[in-house]
Amino acid sequence: MSLTDFFSPVDLDKITPKKGYYTSHLGDKIVKHTDQFPDMEVKFDIAIIGVKDDRNAIDNSGCGLGPDYIREKLYQLNEGAYETKIVDLGNIKPGATVTDTYFALKTVVAELIKNDIIPVIIGGGQDLTYAQYMGYEELEQKVDLVVIDSHFDLDDDTTPESIETTSTSYLNKIFLHEPNYLFNYSNLGYQTYFTSQDGLRMMEKLFFDVHRLGNLSGQIAYAEPIIRNANMVSFDINAIRSSDAMGNANATPNGFYGEEACQLARYAGFNDKLTSIGFYEFNPAYDNNGQTAMLLAQMIWYFVDGVYNRKKDFPLNPKSQYLIYKTSLKHDEHELVFVKSKKTDRWWMQVPYPTGGSKNERSHLVPCSYDDYKIAISGEMPDLWWRTYQKLA
Repeated sequence: MSLTDFFSPVDLDKITPKKGYYTSHLGDKIVKHTDQFPDMEVKFDIAIIGVKDDRNAIDNSGCGLGPDYIREKLYQLNEGAYETKIVDLGNIKPGATVTDTYFALKTVVAELIKNDIIPVIIGGGQDLTYAQYMGYEELEQKVDLVVIDSHFDLDDDTTPESIETTSTSYLNKIFLHEPNYLFNYSNLGYQTYFTSQDGLRMMEKLFFDVHRLGNLSGQIAYAEPIIRNANMVSFDINAIRSSDAMGNANATPNGFYGEEACQLARYAGFNDKLTSIGFYEFNPAYDNNGQTAMLLAQMIWYFVDGVYNRKKDFPLNPKSQYLIYKTSLKHDEHELVFVKSKKTDRWWMQVPYPTGGSKNERSHLVPCSYDDYKIAISGEMPDLWWRTYQKLA
């Protein structure tokens, strides 16, 4: 089955300004699926995918209409100081059932990743994260998932037999999927009053990595090592405060500021390991003067900017470009090894496999911060090291 079969073209009549685009606008630079499907033999770096399906978006009906509103704003932004190679494949046609839509998105994501093209998914409910995740199934590798959301989208009362894939319970499907190829899940920006204690206990039991909004607000750089560890990111627009992004039926007063959301998106683009990202739950019916659509367009712009400024500095090749730091803990249980890039000053931590690993790989490198190194040289065990060690067991 060809990718062409899944898509309807971009309706330029709806989104093009009366005066058209300037030559510096992304609308003039992006290759678009209009009369003909783009030639995928051309080497693209990024593919925009709209999904017009909100059947499982809880209390946010209408978010399936979001993609074209985002495109309208994105196309009018100027290209950065690099030559973009972006294709807009159009909108995935809603299937007869939502499961059909999931299959289409899963297939498209898998095909693009195999061809080294980063899918940028816009529109629809956050339940589409499940389909985005399933696109990795054929790659036969462990997946690190980062979700930026004010909630844990878990149904605490569900059983494996009664799991539904909705925007408020899709994580159940991911966590319980067999075979299990999820290595780590991280949440950025959860708000405690939206989070059950059962959910928090589950995250602790599974050694997952969750961070309250209050711990990140005003110090967004703490999110960079977490995002740097992700293969895929799912961004729920209601993680942003309603004053900055009211285009969501479930918008609330607290959340990330718009500029923080843009910084998170740039961190995602900057991540050499990341191969897909989705921006979900935008509902134009609640937007005021296109403000949320513009913010999302700017977030995508910052993501693209990050991609084209990647440093390709994942350790340790060549070793001469990295500094190695070793430290022992107070009780000498383990020697901790840290790696710092001379090029970017970014840090990683080596965590040994409890069983010794393979001949070629005896330790796992996990992105960390300078603060983790300072904790280690004080003689204490960084929490990130311990959680990663438990997952490797």
